[in-house]
Amino acid sequence: MAGHSKFKNIMYRKGAQDKKRSALFSKLAREITVAAKMGLPDPDANARLRAAVNAAKAQSMPKDNIQRAIDKASGGEGENYEEIRYEGYGPGGVSLIVEALTDNRNRTATNVRTAFAKNGGNLGTTGSVSHGFDRLGQVTYPASAGDPDMVFEAALDAGADDVESSEDGHEIWTSVENLHEVAKALEAKLGEAEGVKLAWRPTLKSEVTDEATAQTLFKLIDTLDDDDDVQTVWGNYDIPDAVMEKLG
Repeated sequence: MAGHSKFKNIMYRKGAQDKKRSALFSKLAREITVAAKMGLPDPDANARLRAAVNAAKAQSMPKDNIQRAIDKASGGEGENYEEIRYEGYGPGGVSLIVEALTDNRNRTATNVRTAFAKNGGNLGTTGSVSHGFDRLGQVTYPASAGDPDMVFEAALDAGADDVESSEDGHEIWTSVENLHEVAKALEAKLGEAEGVKLAWRPTLKSEVTDEATAQTLFKLIDTLDDDDDVQTVWGNYDIPDAVMEKLG
């Protein structure tokens, strides 16, 4: 089990979520509805729905909105969303995985392809970059949940495989199969998690030391993240602190 290595947020840079709250709530509601349709509309009996509800709560989404999204699924309302994964290369040869929930595959594919093409990237085929990632369970906590040693011990006791802590927070990694058992055990010790989800963790990081390349990369990620159909963008990039400071 690895120790307290400093981590960079590999989904998107800090602050990318500070976009319009309504757009964020829309994505969260979409995930809740899909999760509720795929299983029981009860978070206690549906692991994916529980994770989706926890993610919504972490973003201060009102309870009414959460319940409405669940009720939509229970009543058979709403669009039928399809889960699609896109893979490609960003500026500097960085590997990116884009996860989407869409009711129009053609629209989403066109938008994702255009985003890559206009921002120094290249959309690949399924499997073109995912072989460089591990599919794992991820539980995240804010730095305020506890010091690295305390969180490490809690994760170890909960049966997690790895912990990465920094001033930004704690990322606890586990196998996909053990995700919800580990999350439950952690909740008993650390309180409700900020996020519980299936994640893509790169086996090797790709360091981006050029300022212009990093800027274009972030523009690509922001463009993808701003698309209503895109739920999450994962990458294997590692931006040194000195470069991040220059970008401001």
